[in-house]
Amino acid sequence: MHSSSIKAKQAFVLAQITDSHLFADRQGLHHGHNVYDNLLKVLNDIASNPAIDCMVFTGDLTQDHSEQSYQNFVNAVLKSHVKIPIYYVAGNHDEPAFLKKHLSKAPFSSETTIDLCGWQIQLVASKSDTPAGFVSDLAFKKLKASIVPSKHQLLMMHHHPIDVGYFIDKHGLQNKAQFWQQIATFSNIKAIACGHVHGAMQLTQLPENKSSIHNQGEINSNDKVTLYTCPATSIQFDPSIECVSALNKGPGYQLFHLDVDGGLHQEVMYL
Repeated sequence: MHSSSIKAKQAFVLAQITDSHLFADRQGLHHGHNVYDNLLKVLNDIASNPAIDCMVFTGDLTQDHSEQSYQNFVNAVLKSHVKIPIYYVAGNHDEPAFLKKHLSKAPFSSETTIDLCGWQIQLVASKSDTPAGFVSDLAFKKLKASIVPSKHQLLMMHHHPIDVGYFIDKHGLQNKAQFWQQIATFSNIKAIACGHVHGAMQLTQLPENKSSIHNQGEINSNDKVTLYTCPATSIQFDPSIECVSALNKGPGYQLFHLDVDGGLHQEVMYL
């Protein structure tokens, strides 16, 4: 069983958080930022918003690969009193076995399809044996089996399937061409949301397989798919530096408002 049904309303609101990069030590700093405290700020903000129906974490929970960092993530959720369902996918830093072990009880869910009225949210695995991403044939097969043709689709994953123009692209999705060939076989995929890039961008995949900046929050055409990259709860990357460097910017997340008729509106939140 890979699907979870949630009672729908006129506009379903989903919060995406990503890239917490936690340490075993809750005082651990990532490029000068206390990432545990930043995660707590984001979770507290989400918990205070009754309009939000569920949350999806799109990977890179840990920075030091310690098992304690996973428990710290759970502790942060409990401390913030988040009650809504939390779904997740693994990032390149993550150990899936630790995710399964620690994110095993409510409000966490390991389901990979979220069924709504008029929509489905599909969680797509992109973790590989390297920091770069790869969507396997098995993952494509699962996606094809899960998609209901009559419902609009929002895909969520860790790695970015469109280059963003800075150093993280060397760790992007390896099989981009195959990915977009598969996506093109579905007319009802409205948008894709990812983590990994530590910043908020909107990029559009055009029919001729070229990408360009797209500044609209509404998806109105099936001949293009917009990628929404999500700001991190940990740090935001400086795209002008050829290695990891943090901008002087607070933690962030994004919201998706999914209307029953297929309308989609996205908001970026920085704290």
